[in-house]
Amino acid sequence: MPFASVALVVGAALLGAGLGWWPLAAWTDRNIHRDRAERMPLRALRAWSAGTTALLFGLFAWRYGLDPVLPALLALAAAGVALSIVDLTEKRLPNAMVFPTLLAVGVLLVPASALTGEWLRLAWAAVGSAGMFLFYFVLALISPKAMGMGDVKFALPLGLALGWFGWFMWVAGLFGAFLVGGVVAIAALALRRVTLKGSVPFGPSMVAGAVLALLVLSN
Repeated sequence: MPFASVALVVGAALLGAGLGWWPLAAWTDRNIHRDRAERMPLRALRAWSAGTTALLFGLFAWRYGLDPVLPALLALAAAGVALSIVDLTEKRLPNAMVFPTLLAVGVLLVPASALTGEWLRLAWAAVGSAGMFLFYFVLALISPKAMGMGDVKFALPLGLALGWFGWFMWVAGLFGAFLVGGVVAIAALALRRVTLKGSVPFGPSMVAGAVLALLVLSN
């Protein structure tokens, strides 16, 4: 790997670690409503946030290099880490985190489209966002115990980012979420972490499915 690429990956990982340790961890902690005694210790939260964000930032920098879409993907990754921690802690995805994520990803996709000259991608992104929202909304109507409205709203920024790359990436990210979610549910049952009547937070699986699609299937 050329030195410039190595420097980009290392720099992105260090940026992710720094963001994850303080502003991202603080944002996450503010959106957890449990009493302080019931929360994950702040140092542990910072460690998980910094480590996971650093890993994702490094992987996206390695996969996309200086592609204009990289900032939007890093924003999605950072928010995805924060939202996943909240969902694992409280089984909810707060509006105060989901909608700023949607705004950040949407704004950052505009210069990405301008620099690549592919403005049609913004239209695909909008369609992808609306389509994924509708898909999850229907699932929530059919089985409200299995799919919450937080998941439905979180589909907006995920569908936006995946849709920017086209229908194949969109389908792969959607399918990946349920594949990861199924594996996690089976593992949780096998380890007796949940019962057949219980539920597993789906937000982290949505993030994982999108991340896997974006890392594995990009050109």
